[in-house]
Amino acid sequence: MEKRTIPVVGMACSACSANVEKKLNSLPGIKSAAVNLPGRTALVEYNPEEISLERMKNEINAIGYDLVIETNRSAEAIERRELQRLKRRTALSWGFALLCMCVSMGWLNLGGKSMNNQVALLLALANFVVCGGEFFSRAWRQLRHGSANMDSLVALSTSIAFLFSTFNTFWGDAVWGARGIVWHTYFDASVMIITFVLTGRLLEERAKNETAGSIRQLMGLAPKTARLIDGDEMRDVPIATIAVGDVLEVRAGEKVPVDGVVTMAESFMTADGAYIDESMITGEPTPALKQKGAKVLAGTVVSQGKFRFKAQQIGEHTALAQIIKMVQEAQGSKAPVQRVVDRVARVFVPVVALIALLTFLLWWLLGGNAALPQAIISAVAVLVIACPCAMGLATPTALMVAIGKAAQMNVLIKDAAALESLKGVNAMVIDKTGTLTIPNQNIDFTKADDLPLEMRESLKPHAEEAMAELQNMGIAVYMMSGDKDEAARYWAEKAGIGHYRSKVLPQDKENMVRQLQAEGKRVAMVGDGINDTQALALADVGIAMGRGTDVAMDAAQATLMGDDLRRLPQAIRLSKKTTAMIGQNLFWAFIYNVVCIPLAAGVLHLFDIDFQITPMWASALMAFSSVSVVLNSLRLKLAK
Repeated sequence: MEKRTIPVVGMACSACSANVEKKLNSLPGIKSAAVNLPGRTALVEYNPEEISLERMKNEINAIGYDLVIETNRSAEAIERRELQRLKRRTALSWGFALLCMCVSMGWLNLGGKSMNNQVALLLALANFVVCGGEFFSRAWRQLRHGSANMDSLVALSTSIAFLFSTFNTFWGDAVWGARGIVWHTYFDASVMIITFVLTGRLLEERAKNETAGSIRQLMGLAPKTARLIDGDEMRDVPIATIAVGDVLEVRAGEKVPVDGVVTMAESFMTADGAYIDESMITGEPTPALKQKGAKVLAGTVVSQGKFRFKAQQIGEHTALAQIIKMVQEAQGSKAPVQRVVDRVARVFVPVVALIALLTFLLWWLLGGNAALPQAIISAVAVLVIACPCAMGLATPTALMVAIGKAAQMNVLIKDAAALESLKGVNAMVIDKTGTLTIPNQNIDFTKADDLPLEMRESLKPHAEEAMAELQNMGIAVYMMSGDKDEAARYWAEKAGIGHYRSKVLPQDKENMVRQLQAEGKRVAMVGDGINDTQALALADVGIAMGRGTDVAMDAAQATLMGDDLRRLPQAIRLSKKTTAMIGQNLFWAFIYNVVCIPLAAGVLHLFDIDFQITPMWASALMAFSSVSVVLNSLRLKLAK
């Protein structure tokens, strides 16, 4: 099985992402597919022997969307072009809307009511074709495949308003006037619906781009070119042309292009070494000395000196590329609550269409022919205002921002479920050596028993502060060590940890996690070695150290890059804030529909209150609800 994050083009609402996800999951050879609306990606696990990327693309194209699988196509470039097109369509639609409003309201008199209505008809038709054409084409493709989305609601509502207004323009006096019924046209409403939806989508796209900022920031760490040493020559080449084994040179102020091993280094401080700022990868603020044989990572910056190195890992195999991939997959994963929302979104559009039909029938049956115009406009308002966009954006936007922020804090979270689980942690089991402490270099361990304990190891910077913070948050901390009791007690006291165990084996760490879970606690395990793997896999949240073994990182749900243990309480606080943010978003999205749908249907008229949300304001409120959810999620970027 292979797992791949594939950009998706053309999604506008949660019903869109639900349709794409449902289609992908229905295809043979795909084990699982999770579609992220704000990230505009699909995280697909599939068997390449059973299904190809080309087959997936064709199937998704058939329902009106697109997968970007070609190496010569850039999803970002496509999105930039689409954003420019959206800006032009929105500006033009506002022009049509203002003109149509002036004509429909009689602010511009073009020769009487009949002529004004006909001009408004032409303006509305032009707006449909030039600015709103994609709503209708996508809605038609959805209908052909038995599904629906926001485009379906927009196309249906504007078509009803336009056709009813067209009928009134040519036969209003003959049909309604003859019966003493006052009639109106609603061309301005049909135009404003499209205008407000486009405006909302434009604001939403800009806000969504902000949620993806952490990924773009990580991608920006890698340089576009490298200095290749070819015999006695030296030349700049595109990074894509670098091969394993190539020798490259990097100088002060420049970024390392790929992962590799130093073959020669020099600086004015040392004749056989250079200094590299690795803070963006490891979180360590002090530049690291790199001498011959040392490993260097793509994206790090030479702070002093210069060196040559042999390329070992290139392209998607570099440590930076793997970090980007992990963050993308985490942002594309779904929290358990999101799966419930997705199921609601799938049935939401048909349910809204049914509510609109009932609204129409009730107005018509209770009011007769005189209420027919009111019945149509009420049904249109319900169709417009009930778009499930806000509900669909509530969870993934908050998760995207939070996982991106965690990455900037040098905490790599594997999936949304892990981020959600962190909030409930009330017990933490932490390994000692390599996790809480750092073994000192150049020690003769044959004489270790004669050395003071503090010379054999040193407590990691800020470890005591981090442990105190965790305990102040109500989290019980348990230190586990394979050392003898004297050493374990010393380091536990030095770190401010009250619970510790010494002379433990890997099974003992696992048993400790089991024991705490049996007591009803939600347990986080923090470790760095193969001997921690069992406990990391069993814990509610396993957190591996970035300097640890690959086995430990594979077993964990999160990885802490660098040695700053203060990131542990920060990650837990971020999880709590994210969960609270998702709750706020879902609450307001739900309340929005609960309150606004009845108001659009005209329920207040039952209580002799002459107030109702018109189709024009319905489209404005719908756009505002989606934008507000995304903007609320972006507040996480400012959270401390």
